[in-house]
Amino acid sequence: MTLLALGINHRTANIAVREQVAFTPAQLETALSELRCVPQVQEAAVLSTCNRTELYCVTGPSGERQILDWLSRFHGLSQDQLSACAYHYLDGDAARHLMRVAVGLDSMVLGEPQILGQLKEAYQAARRVSGLGGELERLFQHTFAVAKQVRTRTGIGQNPVSVAYAAVSLASRIFDDFSRSRALLIGAGETIELVARHLREAGVRNMIVANRTRERAELLAREFSAEAISLNEIPEALARSDIVISSTAAPLPILGKGMAERALKKRRHRPIFMVDIAVPRDIEPEVGDLDDVFLYTVDDLNEVIDENRRHRQVAADQAESLIEHGVSAWQHERRIRGGGELIRRYRDQASALREHSERQALARLARGEDPEEVVRLLAHQLTNRLLHRPTVALREASGSERRDLLSAAEALLLDSTSTKS
Repeated sequence: MTLLALGINHRTANIAVREQVAFTPAQLETALSELRCVPQVQEAAVLSTCNRTELYCVTGPSGERQILDWLSRFHGLSQDQLSACAYHYLDGDAARHLMRVAVGLDSMVLGEPQILGQLKEAYQAARRVSGLGGELERLFQHTFAVAKQVRTRTGIGQNPVSVAYAAVSLASRIFDDFSRSRALLIGAGETIELVARHLREAGVRNMIVANRTRERAELLAREFSAEAISLNEIPEALARSDIVISSTAAPLPILGKGMAERALKKRRHRPIFMVDIAVPRDIEPEVGDLDDVFLYTVDDLNEVIDENRRHRQVAADQAESLIEHGVSAWQHERRIRGGGELIRRYRDQASALREHSERQALARLARGEDPEEVVRLLAHQLTNRLLHRPTVALREASGSERRDLLSAAEALLLDSTSTKS
């Protein structure tokens, strides 16, 4: 079986494609169950964030083609569309990719800390639907251990910079005095909580938190002395807001062009700065066509993120080194497990031959045959049966000049042979 990592990310696909391939929380359990039923798939986990959708699977020989076909059908896309922006990694390369993702080396924001939590959520989701077997279970546990080592032994997690921070940093380039601005935050998850924290540190005192569940909005709002509203109250709040930052898991846009036009009219066309961090997008792209709206998506944060990457490059190089050690250790353990499986199969085969010979010998003894002759025959038959297949293989290897197999056979069959009684 093969370990496969298949996916798209912010480097290979723009946001329009990523939002089509993203799995919403409501879809995830169904998707995992369906993926697990693909004929060649034995184990499966799905990681879906604003910047990537990745499938980690243990598959058979034609597994990749079947998985790509399933992914295209699930999201209603053609295989050609997906193939144009998809990447895949096998075995050791797949393990290396997962570890790089876990420590933030493959993130838009180098070293961003949120991805590890998202990966742990993906692991738990796969466990809930029995998507993990021994191979992926061990890989994820090993990956989490490597990520912890990277975080504690390098500076990649110091002064953490996230997409949330990048969004607030971009806003600070437009507003000279944050203290006079009111921010509308749509969503109440971890990303919006980080946004609220960064806005407060930057000087924003007036914030509104809008969420589908008002109770969750109130919980977050209390922490930042903000106003809590439900999603259907956004139109009125939008007219009072200078900054809008949105990050929800909604499958369809929450804020449309008509809503923005009405808010701008009430504001007498005072401009609004908007950042849509969500994938799929929360704000209709057409909103950005309005003269008094400055709309940015997660793909527009690259300048802030590049600055972060330069500062963290030394730590990233150290992290790469630790990951290489982690991949080597995982491959070594995997080879040992593979050897253990071979040993088990060989011992099972030898046991079956022994039991067969034993039954024949006991039957002869029951018929009253000479015990000494029965023992001699048992030893002769057992020796021939155990040596038959290795002998045939050695002859074929000699005829094909397979010196690698002959050398291995010599080390395995002769060097450890003992004639001691």
